[in-house]
Amino acid sequence: MTTLHFAEGLRELVGGVEVVLSDIWGVVHNGLESFPEACEALHTYRSRGGTVILITNAPRPADSVQRQLRKLGVADETYDAIVSSGDLTRLYVAEHPGRKMFWLGPERDSSIYRGLDAKAATLEEADYIVCTGLYDDETETAEDYRGMMLKARERKLTLVCANPDIVVERGDRLIYCAGAIAELYRELGGEVIFYGKPHRPIYERAMALAGERQGHQIDRKKVLAIGDSVRTDLTGAREFGIDCLFVTRGIHAEEFEGLDQLDPASVMELFGHPPKALMRELKW
Repeated sequence: MTTLHFAEGLRELVGGVEVVLSDIWGVVHNGLESFPEACEALHTYRSRGGTVILITNAPRPADSVQRQLRKLGVADETYDAIVSSGDLTRLYVAEHPGRKMFWLGPERDSSIYRGLDAKAATLEEADYIVCTGLYDDETETAEDYRGMMLKARERKLTLVCANPDIVVERGDRLIYCAGAIAELYRELGGEVIFYGKPHRPIYERAMALAGERQGHQIDRKKVLAIGDSVRTDLTGAREFGIDCLFVTRGIHAEEFEGLDQLDPASVMELFGHPPKALMRELKW
């Protein structure tokens, strides 16, 4: 199928849907401010008996993500739970006690190691790398880390990527994320473990939490994912076997101008397999 369905609102798509797995950055906020209509849509869905699990590639624990959401004006009533790639990365670190870790990322992500027995080390002494992002994502790109990644490959270090996103929206700009460094390392022949979308573990954790709230195991046919990234949200949902509502105002906004006039070949080029529906921005 190559046709595109443009939905007026979330209300058109949630008949029979028990669970919504929603992306955060690009759908609920842009890093600087929240999107009131998106928050209202999720809250309205919850008020009608649905469960909303926010799934995010943020390289921080869920409670840190919640604090950021509150600062941006996203009410706790907007969602039932949060699953972050940071939580899954923390599990990896906890399951490797005594091994020395080189942390690559900005100081704001330090909460990912809170309460863990993580032994910090230099790149020359580390047993593995955890990458939560660039040291300075305002000015740097992955290429600034090529030399570091070549050294890591020589030592055959595993790189654990706590955020598979390549870029993310910050206001009206796109900034590079940990996924950009991880992809560079993989291109250089390094071993990478990815936590977060589009990889399966984050969906399995979200479904488990949704099942706890609904009181029964969730049928994937009754789940709708929402996101703004072809590479992470759409691909992840498709490979996990759930429908996806694609929000076009996010990181792909320029590519999707004039989307309603696309021919089938262009649709396939952009999406591979089209999502269940598209909206410019999430609303009820």
